[in-house]
Amino acid sequence: MFPETRLVLIVSLIVACLLPLLGDRYFRLVEQKFTKFAQRRTAALVVMFFGTIAVRLALLLKIPVPVPFVHDEFAYLVQADMFAHGHLAYPAHPMARYLETFYVNFTPTYSSMYPPAQAAVLALGQLLGNPWIGVLLSSAAMCTAMLWMLQAWIPAQWALLGTILFTLRIGILSYWMNSYWGGAVAAAAAALVLGALPRIIKHQHWRDGLLMGIGAFVLANSRPLEGVILCIPVAVVMFVWLVKRRRSGRTLPVRSVMTPIAALLTLTVGFTLYYNWRVTTNPFVVPHAIYIKEYMSVLPFMWMKPLPVKNFSNPQFHAFFDGWVPEQYNGTWADAKRITLSKIWAFRHFFLGWYLCLPLLAIPWVVRDGRVRFLLIAVVMCGVGLLAVVWFLPHYAAPMIPAFLAVLIQCLRHMKQWKIRGYVIGEGFCRVIVLLALAVSMRDFRYAIHYPFEQPLFDHWQPHNWPRAEITEELQKEPGEHLVLVRYPADHDIHMEWVYNAADIDRAKIVWAREMPGVDLGPLLSYYRNRKVWEVETDSDDVPVSPYVPKKTTAAETTSELVDSKGENVHE
Repeated sequence: MFPETRLVLIVSLIVACLLPLLGDRYFRLVEQKFTKFAQRRTAALVVMFFGTIAVRLALLLKIPVPVPFVHDEFAYLVQADMFAHGHLAYPAHPMARYLETFYVNFTPTYSSMYPPAQAAVLALGQLLGNPWIGVLLSSAAMCTAMLWMLQAWIPAQWALLGTILFTLRIGILSYWMNSYWGGAVAAAAAALVLGALPRIIKHQHWRDGLLMGIGAFVLANSRPLEGVILCIPVAVVMFVWLVKRRRSGRTLPVRSVMTPIAALLTLTVGFTLYYNWRVTTNPFVVPHAIYIKEYMSVLPFMWMKPLPVKNFSNPQFHAFFDGWVPEQYNGTWADAKRITLSKIWAFRHFFLGWYLCLPLLAIPWVVRDGRVRFLLIAVVMCGVGLLAVVWFLPHYAAPMIPAFLAVLIQCLRHMKQWKIRGYVIGEGFCRVIVLLALAVSMRDFRYAIHYPFEQPLFDHWQPHNWPRAEITEELQKEPGEHLVLVRYPADHDIHMEWVYNAADIDRAKIVWAREMPGVDLGPLLSYYRNRKVWEVETDSDDVPVSPYVPKKTTAAETTSELVDSKGENVHE
């Protein structure tokens, strides 16, 4: 927190403490009108969905449709292209050695390593005109589902307030909306599960059972590990409720609740097995497991010791998997402590900032609050699960965010009741926190408008590989089909990859392939002999694309190539 920010916070809290009724008349007028609208629950949901879309579309002139840059984004977009063309995967490509890239499996099929839900949303967007349309719709659906979930746990006006704060901070400005990485899909699914739970217990309506099942299905296909952790306490509560209902002599809600949930869970298992079979040829092996076995030396969980590096002959893979990846976690307690602290900081920075941390001071009151104690337990369980995994980015926490947001707003409600010797201070504190949070959101909006290609809430590397996007646009205008050979310098940034292709590689207008030292390009050039061949030297000042000129092969290079082709450590 900057010194001036600290000063604003301290002064504001002191004023709220000394003059808790300052501006009370105007605050109450706004709060009454806000409460009156929030109690029109369906209208609030409709406004939230279309309002999120309208605000983001209004910003398009200043914050354009995002261009993919990160490995994960390209892997999701490749997967989306497959789905949009009616395929779950494509056969292994004969030229895979030259086309191989990050987070995409090339054996036993050409497919992404990721679960399919995020790519399915991007595929819908692609069919509508642009994959980002899927991101826009899923983000709006997330904010709406978040409000629907909160309406079931806390009063309507608090539910709407919490959703507005979340939408301004995460739903519109963050990389969940402004990239292809995801986050919104899993968060929306978790909100459906948690929002359906109290409604099922109270009303036993088939719609809520169906929505819970849909939420569980999407969680299993977006963030399966975190989704399972979230669903465990939900399943326990449902089981206890059914047992109590049976013992009290009341009939079980078989048709209205149990049947739709059982049907969706059966569909979830069946689809997962079928998807795995088509992608990995084994119903019980997920694509991510194939990728980890093939490439990774750092395993997913903190208690797993890192494996020896794979020694790739591909220089970019060697730098990434044999260099950068092992540096992230070495299996020691010191490294585990460092990663844990970095996760907590990243979570706080992305979801809360500083002002929204203050309501958490009321956690002791929430612990004693039976209304949301279940949600607090769910947050703790999901948090432990996140800490057990080596890797962390904010969208990994998406399944726990609806429960966390409900706990946060409940903390704010308890804070509002704070008194010191009968002197009300909590109401002033709450108003200060909300006003400061809104002010920070407005500041972030201004920042995003002035710096549209940066992420104000995401303190993480975000490479911007503009030359690749520009070359792609240039070659799309050229007649015929193209093969682009990418040549990397020795000091190339491994997070700025160039070689990503469409789903149906051989029918794509542009095919990207990599040059590798000592590897003959003859088979690749022969395979794509009907394409115009270009070469790109990355990391140069202007990164020009020019017609390919074959290099003369020296005797030493030929010998090196023969050794590589027979070596056991070469990844083909």
